[in-house]
Order: sequence, then structure tokens, then C-alpha cells
Amino acid sequence: MKQPKIHKIYNPAMECMDRSKLRELQSERLRETVKLEYERVPLYRKRMDEKGVKPEDIKTVDDLRKLPFTEKTDLRDEFPYGLLAQPLKDIVRIQGSSGTTGKPIVAGYTANDVEVWTEMVARALTAAGGDADDVIQICYGYGLFTGGLGAHQGAERIGATVIPMSAGNTERQMMMMTELGATMLCCTPSYATYLAETLRDRGLLGKVKLKAGIFGAEPWTEEMRTHLEEILDFDACDIYGLTEIGGPGVAFECLEKHGMHVNEDHVIVEIINPETGEPLPYGESGELVFTTITKTGMPMLRYRTHDICRLIAEPCACGRTLIRMSRLTGRTDDMLVIRGVNVFPSQIESCLVGLEGVAPFYMLIVDRVNSTDKLEVQIEMSEEMFTDKVSEIEQLRSTITERIKSVVGIAAKVTLVPPKSLPRSEGKAKRIIDNRGLTNK
Repeated sequence: MKQPKIHKIYNPAMECMDRSKLRELQSERLRETVKLEYERVPLYRKRMDEKGVKPEDIKTVDDLRKLPFTEKTDLRDEFPYGLLAQPLKDIVRIQGSSGTTGKPIVAGYTANDVEVWTEMVARALTAAGGDADDVIQICYGYGLFTGGLGAHQGAERIGATVIPMSAGNTERQMMMMTELGATMLCCTPSYATYLAETLRDRGLLGKVKLKAGIFGAEPWTEEMRTHLEEILDFDACDIYGLTEIGGPGVAFECLEKHGMHVNEDHVIVEIINPETGEPLPYGESGELVFTTITKTGMPMLRYRTHDICRLIAEPCACGRTLIRMSRLTGRTDDMLVIRGVNVFPSQIESCLVGLEGVAPFYMLIVDRVNSTDKLEVQIEMSEEMFTDKVSEIEQLRSTITERIKSVVGIAAKVTLVPPKSLPRSEGKAKRIIDNRGLTNK
């Protein structure tokens, strides 16, 4: 079997493990995790008892469906320490979600959990071509949010030089990137796009030495990847993770860029029907569900992410045997229902990114007029298009309107706005304003 080009980090052999042996390892670790949860966490013990399930009933991965689901609301209900499986004295770190409303989502990490997390991120960096010779600039926020510290730990593990910039201050980001010779970039894809376009507009691309970027924390499209790679002339790779499961690195792209490899020796992944909760076969799109099998501080059983994607079982050309998950196509809780049609921001983005005359920045605004839902899509024009004739702008608007109707299935009002007039984000991009009495996203 062709072996992937990876550097010796913590345990890279796990990325190429025989599938049958991997399944045995997953089953063994699942049994240990379920026993720990049942004995240490009252909520799991109560729910398993309600389903008539005992730890000894869980023998292999096939028994996973017998276990109850975990939801984000459970973490809020049990805030702050109700789901810990270890005494607080053994928790070395608290990490939290990047949410800004309601009770935060926090997770307790033992020293073991930090080690597992570090290993997963190190795998992601090496899969994107990173090694000890690289200078890695990290523009994720540091603190409770897992992005900054996770990337930092993984970068140090592979021996790279780290520039811990955190988020914000774009002028300083560009100065440090060009002067210190950053070769890899870690941040959100929306901020990477902003950085790339600002570097281009300032005439600084000739000073950039980036060979790869690892972008996560929000969904992004192939069109945005193409846009980034064309500007920066590097490899843009996806990374996925959640605070509740183990931070960024739960899944990652290799340089083949055909799906993210899931670190299956640390998590078990499922795709379920979001309506019925029933597991779906490989290749079908549904809701992503994770069970942690090496976390000890706050393990998660069948955690519903609400992210929508599919699993890819076919072998990857890189040689890794880990199953892959596709790009996220949306979230079950970020889906807009407009006149009975399901609409995801990523669908709109796919109609825009790479289209000549527009920039990859947009906003979806939903209103209810006379009991009818109305969708407006505001899109930034490029500097070149903004100075062109009115007839050309109208033709562009008409083209986008038809594309959206074809892809989404409903008519939308398309408004072309001046360059750089929509809000920029250094964290997760805000794409939706829903004025129908719902919570803004």
C-alpha cells in the first residue's frame, strides 16, 4: 500500500492502519469510554438506564446505535461541570465555544486530552506539507476558543516556528507575515480571503512566502478555495473540529483535497438522518455525529454536531486509510426555510465565488412581507466592475439571479453593493440577517 508522505510525529502509523484492526481498536476504546461515562456521569447513566442499555451491552462499534445522543443543549444544561468524567483537580484546561449569546459551551481537558488534541492537529499540519522547517502564522483567536491554542500546540509538536498572532490587526498581520517569512497560515477562510485581497491590493504578494494555509471554524466552498489559491499561489486545506469533541484536528484535508480524513483512532463518526436519528450509509448526506473514544475529561457519546456532510469510504490517493468527510454543506440549525425551500448560505456562495465582477462577500437578508418570505442577497462588486457601465452591472445582476434560482430553487432579490461595503470578519463570518422574528445568525 502506498504510504502517505508524513513526518514522524506522535503516532502517524495510525493514519494508515488496516481497517479491520482499526475497527477492533475503536470497539475496545468504545467499551472503555462507555463504562467510564456510565460510572462517572449521572446524565449518561440516567439516559442509558432509560433505554435499558448497560455498559456490557456495548461490545463493538455496531452497538453504537444503542446509545443515546448528546446535544449541545446538554452542555448548557449541565454547565459548567456536570458532564465531567474526572475530578476537577485532574482537569488541566477549560476550553469554550466561540458563541456570544446564552450560556457558553465549555469542555474540560485532562493532560491526556490535550495530548490527543495536539496529535490530531500535528497530523493536519503534516498532511498539508508542514514540517520543522516551516514558519506558521496563527491568526485564530487565542483563549477559550480552541482555534489558536490548538494550532499552536500542533505546530510546536512538528517542530515548526510559530508566530502566535491571534485574531485582528490586519496591518500588523501583513507586516509580520512578510517580514518574518511565514510559510503556512492558520485562520478562518473568510479572514484568509480578507488578508489575501488586502495583500493583493497593497502590492505585497511578491513578499509573501506562503506555501499552504489551513482554514477552519466555518464552512467554505471549493470556489473560495480556488479564489484563495489563485491570489496566494499556495495550497488551501480544510480542517474541522469542535470544542466538545477535541478542538480543530478532528478531521483534516491532505494535499489531495478530496475530503477531510477523520482521526478514527480517537473518534467514531456517523452520518444520521437529522429527522429520524437513524444512521445513513456512506455517501449519503446527513447530520454529522461524533463519539470520542480517547478523551477522558469530558467524553462525548453520539454528539450531534448539526453539521451536514457525507462520508467517503473510497481509499485516498495519499495512502491514508482513515475515512473522509466531505466539505460541510450547511447546518441543520443554520438552514433558512424560505417559502418551503431549504436554503443554506453555502449554496449562495457557490453561485458567487469565482464569478467575474463580484467579490466573495455577501449577506442574506430575509424579511416577511404580507405573510410571504422575501430573500435579498447583497453582494459586493469588484473594483473593476464598480467602475464599468450600468448595462454591464445589470447583466451581472441578472446572471447571478438566474444562478441562484437554478441552484436554490427560489427567486431572490439580488443587490450589488460597492466594494468593501459589507462587514468584514476576523472570526466566523456572519452571513444571515433574519428579520422574521427569529434569532439573527
